[in-house]
Amino acid sequence: MSTGRLKDNELQVVVPEEKSKLALPPRPPSAAAGSTALVEYSGPVFKEEEEDLEVKLRRIIENVPVRVSNTSGSSAGSGSGDFHQYRQMRRKEQDRLVRMDADYQKRKELAEFNMRREERLKAAEERTAKKRLKRQKKKNRKKEKKIKSNASGEEHQKEESSDDAGDSDNGEEAAN
Repeated sequence: MSTGRLKDNELQVVVPEEKSKLALPPRPPSAAAGSTALVEYSGPVFKEEEEDLEVKLRRIIENVPVRVSNTSGSSAGSGSGDFHQYRQMRRKEQDRLVRMDADYQKRKELAEFNMRREERLKAAEERTAKKRLKRQKKKNRKKEKKIKSNASGEEHQKEESSDDAGDSDNGEEAAN
């Protein structure tokens, strides 16, 4: 009688069930030509701002070296030199932080200086433009006054020259 188990030397051939082709979603027409993958990889779509940040982050990761120096071992105790290494690492880190703070303060002061400078230059330009306009108006008024006086003077001279046209002695003075 058989228990349903195979003996060590017997082999059994099993035919897998045919799966219906409806189980897989249909392929899109563009993907059917070149690839046999079920899902085509497409890179993430970023907005322009996000893409800029991603590029910056990638550049930082690639260019900034990762330094791990004087790491402690995995053993339980610490040796006699570990304290000195710790003090040295701590001093280096503190120096680095001080330099970062000084650099930040320097950049901040420079930015504030440039902002104040721009404001002063803008105010000076406004004052200069105002004074330039005032000078231009004064110059135009002087020109108009001169033209006006010349126009009335020419009429006056024409009257005198018409009076002097009969005198031969004053002909030269009338022309001037």
